[in-house]
Amino acid sequence: MSQVKGLLVMDVDSTLIMEEGIDLLGEEAGVGQQVAAITERAMRGELDFEAALRERVSLLEGLPETIFSQLAEKIHFTPGAKKLVDELHERAYKVGLVSGGFHETVDRLAEQLGIDYVKANRLESKNGFLTGRVLGDIVTKDIKVQMLKEWAQDNNLELNQTIAMGDGANDLPMIQIAGIGIAFNAKPIVREQAPYQINVYDLYQVIDILDAKKK
Repeated sequence: MSQVKGLLVMDVDSTLIMEEGIDLLGEEAGVGQQVAAITERAMRGELDFEAALRERVSLLEGLPETIFSQLAEKIHFTPGAKKLVDELHERAYKVGLVSGGFHETVDRLAEQLGIDYVKANRLESKNGFLTGRVLGDIVTKDIKVQMLKEWAQDNNLELNQTIAMGDGANDLPMIQIAGIGIAFNAKPIVREQAPYQINVYDLYQVIDILDAKKK
């Protein structure tokens, strides 16, 4: 097996994809504006992420599980997503996703791109309908940091061989400890504190930053 040269870990909602998955679910449940308002405040760092997530998920109670296949049509990869993942794989990098969103949507996205690792939340359902609760531990900023470290360790990589990228306040800690930390079209608090920024919708620009750092 060839040696892994590096690792990219990125957020999903508003980074890998253009949408916020939970906001789309909220729209389907008829509580779109309520959910989107909580999401916005959580991403700006104004609300505790875990509490905000539980509050939004409670509003989804009663949605059928079949909603996820319908959502797939409303989700769009950010331009450059496939090109970025393919290029990193060419360079012997691994790619992981850490998401405050849900395995029910993220796993499908990961499969389409050939992503190596996924950590997301799981929604509880009974008799084919969502209960409004999350199963197990919630993916917080601390879990995102933990996964970056774990996946790096699994591949015998130092943290300076990693890249972390996201847009929200809960992505900041992993962005700050990675070798290359990137704020992607991010909230002001993240842009101010991240070492690197990409402010256009083109994920392939990660490669430009990576190549510039090597020089």
